[in-house]
This record gives sequence, structure tokens and C-alpha cells, in this order.
Amino acid sequence: MRPYLIWSAIVCKREAMSARIFQRPKNAMQSGKARTSEWLLEFEPAEARKADPLMGWAGSGDTQAQVVLTFASADEAQAYAEKYGIAAHVIHTPPKRLKLQSYADNFR
Repeated sequence: MRPYLIWSAIVCKREAMSARIFQRPKNAMQSGKARTSEWLLEFEPAEARKADPLMGWAGSGDTQAQVVLTFASADEAQAYAEKYGIAAHVIHTPPKRLKLQSYADNFR
């Protein structure tokens, strides 16, 4: 097979990839908010995971599932996706609602 045929197949496969852009959620196990302002571009799985016949571990041949790119803003992530022809959709973070109550409300 000629090298340019392999290259064109890789480019066509990359253009067909879709991704999602979202903001990293806050860790529920800790009170800190480190790295929650980052936006992530994560590729959607191209094939389903299947059990390995020998070990039984779940896996797939999709190497794009291992790639997670970090950006400072959603606009930067969208610009990257447009530049490289990745069909990406943005998942916005829902607004945070605080439930304000006093400690005495726990005993009523």
C-alpha cells in the first residue's frame, strides 16, 4: 500500500470523529474546586467496548477514547475542533443552585 493512501485514510477517519466539549465537574469527595474552570475536549467512542476473551477485561480498539485535551475556555476548544475538522458539541454546565439553610433546620 502506498503511503499517501494510508495518510488519506487517516485524515478521512479523523474528520468523521465526533467529540464533546464540557467543563470538568467538581470532585464530590473533596471540597476544593481545583481544575474546575478547565474545559475538556473528549472524543466520543467509535466502537463499543467488548470483553477480552482471555482476561475478561473490557476494552476496544478505539485509541481516540484515551485522548482528553484541556483548554482554558470553551471558545478555545471549539476553535481547535474547527481547525482540525472535528465535529464537536458543547455541553454547558448547569447553573449552581445553593440551598441555604441553618444548622438548626436539621433538627426540626
